[in-house]
Amino acid sequence: MDLICPICAKPLQLMNRSYCCQSGHGFDLARQGYVNLLVVQQKHSLHPGDTREQVLSRRAFLQTQTYAPIVEAVKSAAISHGARGPVLDVGCGEGYYATRVAQALGAELIGLDISKEAVRCAAAQYKGTTWICGTASHLPVADHSVGLLMSMFALTMPAEFKRALKKDGIFIQVLAAQDHLLGLKSIIYPELHLKEKDSVPQLDGFTLVESIPVSFSFTVRDEQVHNLLSMTPHVFRISADGAARLAQTTELHDRASCVVNVYKLV
Repeated sequence: MDLICPICAKPLQLMNRSYCCQSGHGFDLARQGYVNLLVVQQKHSLHPGDTREQVLSRRAFLQTQTYAPIVEAVKSAAISHGARGPVLDVGCGEGYYATRVAQALGAELIGLDISKEAVRCAAAQYKGTTWICGTASHLPVADHSVGLLMSMFALTMPAEFKRALKKDGIFIQVLAAQDHLLGLKSIIYPELHLKEKDSVPQLDGFTLVESIPVSFSFTVRDEQVHNLLSMTPHVFRISADGAARLAQTTELHDRASCVVNVYKLV
């Protein structure tokens, strides 16, 4: 997969641990092995994306293999629809999902996340992969260079994804369903207000070819209860009372519920 400069969109070449373009823009590989292609004009905060605590909590939780059924569903969908590399995971986090899918396909992988902490963690754990700090709204990849594009519980940018995908490429999107993690929500919120949620959206420029519901029960204990909260957006919404109730929870029985959507270009 060809990378492009986030400033001028010219091709980037890796030379002596630095990605450089013909215009003279350069981006050094960090010691951990990732490259920061998130330029200042694309940032909306000083430290965008997940914090280090969130990233480490997600890594600890996912390493328990509690969410393995989601990985298996994505792998199965990718294989059954003939997905080929290169693979680009947009919003890759610490790399758990994409590395397993790319390995199943025997494909080149690029993981991209707006959180520098996320790609730093991914690069330290999963070697031999290109990890990029960047934004979904300005993907630093060449036009029509991606075979499989993934978005796991992350933002979807249809126009930019369409630009990056090959003509016969596949986009796999995973979204939480309305009944996702009701056990956790029932503890941290005084009341549950289930809002209508479009888990199978229509996307401009794409055709939905399959939608696969994935749902399973699980139990987490002790520290993993906190890790589950920390890796979700609810960590930003929880009240002091909700945090106190969760702190007293040593065992949580819950249910994961999501939808794996498979799209192709129109």
